[in-house]
Amino acid sequence: MSLTQRQFTPRANLAETILDRARTVILGKDRELRLALACLLARGHLLIEDLPGVGKTTLAHLLARLLGLDYSRIQFTSDLLPADVIGVSVYDRASEGFRFHQGPIFSQLVLADEINRATPKAQSALLEAMEERQVTVEGETRPLPEPFFVIATQNPLFQVGTFPLPESQLDRFLMRIHLGYPDAEQEKTLLAGEDRRAMVARQAPALDNAQLIALQDAVSEVHAARPVIDYVHAILQFTRGSERFAFGLSPRAGLGMLHAAKAWAMMADRDYVIPEDVQAVLSSCAVHRLTSGTSGQGVGENEIATHILEQVPV
Repeated sequence: MSLTQRQFTPRANLAETILDRARTVILGKDRELRLALACLLARGHLLIEDLPGVGKTTLAHLLARLLGLDYSRIQFTSDLLPADVIGVSVYDRASEGFRFHQGPIFSQLVLADEINRATPKAQSALLEAMEERQVTVEGETRPLPEPFFVIATQNPLFQVGTFPLPESQLDRFLMRIHLGYPDAEQEKTLLAGEDRRAMVARQAPALDNAQLIALQDAVSEVHAARPVIDYVHAILQFTRGSERFAFGLSPRAGLGMLHAAKAWAMMADRDYVIPEDVQAVLSSCAVHRLTSGTSGQGVGENEIATHILEQVPV
């Protein structure tokens, strides 16, 4: 093990500690938890799509607790307005002027719950925040807290009262994951165990903001050799030339995939990326950008990812 790799070991151990504690609450979802943490360490935003009641909101709240982040929740509904997300200026009689009241977007971790139940107008309130880490209100730009994450949940599009997320919104989510039903033994343990909300409420932060930012910086230090960059680029090019997809992956998608692969490598205690890291995050990083929706719980997504991996040589 090189000196640089030895320096990475404490950071990988800290990430594993977070995962170990998360596994006590979210049962039988090790890969999904690892992807979710990799997404946040890569400074990305996370979209969780699944049926109601499988733990999407619980996962978001749990990550906020374990990462020691200020947390706010926005329930997206059909009558939600952008001002309900960003905030609004209200006349203050004492100062005889307008005073800006911050909306729930001004938190380190924002849960956009059931995001696809709001209209596209309300969804658009997140676009600038997710990309620029700032919001512009009445001509004034206001920075958001650091670090800043959006975790959004959405129900499958076949459910009543849902609106598809526009491509510009989907492209701002680094990853989309699905939790799915637990297996039989895990579900029996869940039914016989303690209430998950009470377990989340008892969780103490596993790290502070400075440690979290240090972990994110460590991800940026992971080396991606030229052959790995060529591999990621070949994936982008393949999706753009394939007749299977209406639109190929954007440069933002390529950058996000590479950052996610670096986070996956760092969590595996490596200071360099290998092709398997890219392959591990490909489905979560790419497929939601290639399709506008699914018929439920990731149907066809594994086939799309497998098709890409089979067609693009390492």
